[in-house]
Amino acid sequence: MTEPKLPPLWIAVEPLILASTSKTRRAMVEAAGIFAETRHPGVDERALEVQFHGSGAPIEDLALLLAREKALAVSAREPGRLVLGADQTLECDGRQFHKPADVESGKAQIAALAGRTHHLHSAAALARDGRIVFDTVATADMVVRPLDDAFIARYIETVGDAVLTSVGGYQIEGVGIQLFSRITGDHFTILGLPLLPVLAYLRAESYLA
Repeated sequence: MTEPKLPPLWIAVEPLILASTSKTRRAMVEAAGIFAETRHPGVDERALEVQFHGSGAPIEDLALLLAREKALAVSAREPGRLVLGADQTLECDGRQFHKPADVESGKAQIAALAGRTHHLHSAAALARDGRIVFDTVATADMVVRPLDDAFIARYIETVGDAVLTSVGGYQIEGVGIQLFSRITGDHFTILGLPLLPVLAYLRAESYLA
């Protein structure tokens, strides 16, 4: 006898809109049982960063600002829909890092992080009809073990151009894990989306069963 098929966990009429083209973030929300569509947010992140750094606000607030602006930008084009924006920043000793521009920059980033603790600030914001209805930010503390030039060169040779795809030059879900001696923070925050509080909001608002 065939067991009855359970209803999907996503019970809202329309899918969530993810204001991101990140394959990692889309995979995360879909794996969690969220039906999602993606939209390019079209936000000038660098201009927002310049404005932010002139404000004197703590750097962890930047990820939240960017997540909110992405959600609001897409929400303005999608009336009535729930939109999720997300962003992540990497900070080490007060310095903000971006994705490496080339392999040499990736090598330099890894060398700069070696033997130090850096912080991944991941934020999420939900918007509907041009208004933020929920936001959250979480931090993961990442301790990179001491690395010599020979190891860094071998690591770069192993990952190749993949060093360009993530800030800090590593993917924690791959061989990048070998760079670390200790990590404090949840898996989703490290990947760039503090998913658990987002899920809690979606359940509370009856988007999820």
